[in-house]
Amino acid sequence: MVPARRLLRGLLYGSRYDRVPWGQRVYVRPGERLLREAQWRWRIRRAPVLSLEEYGSELPLGEIEEFLSCMMCGESRQQPLFEPTGAGKGGKGREWRYHVVRCPSCGFLYRNPNVRPERLGDLYSSGYSGFLTGTYAANRQRRYNLTMQAFSPVLDDGEGRRLLDFGCGVGLFLELAEQRGFDGYGVDLSPDSVTQANARLKRARAYFGAPRDVPEIAAGGFDVITLWSVLAHLPRPLEDFAGFRELLAPGGVLLILTVNARSLLLKAYGPEWSGFTKNHLMFYDSETLKTLLRRTGFEGVAYAPHYGDTVEAGTTRLPEPLRRRLRQTVEASDGGNMMRALAFADEEAVARWSDRLTIHRLRDRAAVPDEGADLDLTGSSGTGART
Repeated sequence: MVPARRLLRGLLYGSRYDRVPWGQRVYVRPGERLLREAQWRWRIRRAPVLSLEEYGSELPLGEIEEFLSCMMCGESRQQPLFEPTGAGKGGKGREWRYHVVRCPSCGFLYRNPNVRPERLGDLYSSGYSGFLTGTYAANRQRRYNLTMQAFSPVLDDGEGRRLLDFGCGVGLFLELAEQRGFDGYGVDLSPDSVTQANARLKRARAYFGAPRDVPEIAAGGFDVITLWSVLAHLPRPLEDFAGFRELLAPGGVLLILTVNARSLLLKAYGPEWSGFTKNHLMFYDSETLKTLLRRTGFEGVAYAPHYGDTVEAGTTRLPEPLRRRLRQTVEASDGGNMMRALAFADEEAVARWSDRLTIHRLRDRAAVPDEGADLDLTGSSGTGART
């Protein structure tokens, strides 16, 4: 028996889009954007809103987990949305499963229960470099180059500039940074990845651990910090971004590539979205990222739409009319599957690049806390809570 959804698609579109890659169909089929956005609004309206106590009472808590309130606004209520599941690499290994909630106040999506910060290394202690150097890594450097081009000329020339790649993996980006003349450093929580990175690199150097644990990095003074597919892995983003801000030199920038919680693919496929992977903890869109940057002292941010690597590289099988439609859909919905952002540390950075990029200002001076004011960077429930 043909499923109702497949039958409906056949009636609407026939076979015209059967050769379009699966990840591009929702961007090019007529009317699909409006349908998927309506589907998302319906999902949000139907989802219950629970107190943290109500939500926590229904779920088991793993050994390395804790329950959280919203990291972005502090809201403790939860809106359960998804329960993504998956298997190990290649369909082998232990199955994973977690719960994704939405903050009913600011819309932030995050895994809850989440991973306790002190146990984050458990996710990367062994075998992670094999994942990074397999099929996943085949086109990484192309993606890095496309993103740097999107923010040209900020990253074109590294001569005399210090760069920190946070979550550097096996050094694929640091290798490109070397070629552009940067004085490159990297940190990662996977010891075998760091070993492979240092074997690959000529001048740059990778270190195991956190930035504060490495004197050469803890000293700061970086002109560029990069987070390539790292943001979704951070259990305490406010603490980390406050630290990044301190590590940046005057005029410094922070480059971010992460999965986009406003993706049209998320709205279409829900728990089967490609952004829900085993080690992802939090999911940002352009608005919740602004909140994170604003709260940690950044002055501005610029975005570059992500149309997909093959489209931007000119290797897609899509005919030109469908390429134009895809680009229009991404721009109209802010719905690319990845989000690319460049954050500016201070007024010096904004002034330096504002004639080249469209920069959104973040700092409302009237709303900035006093210098001595306490800022809660944990986002955990009021008791710290592991209930």
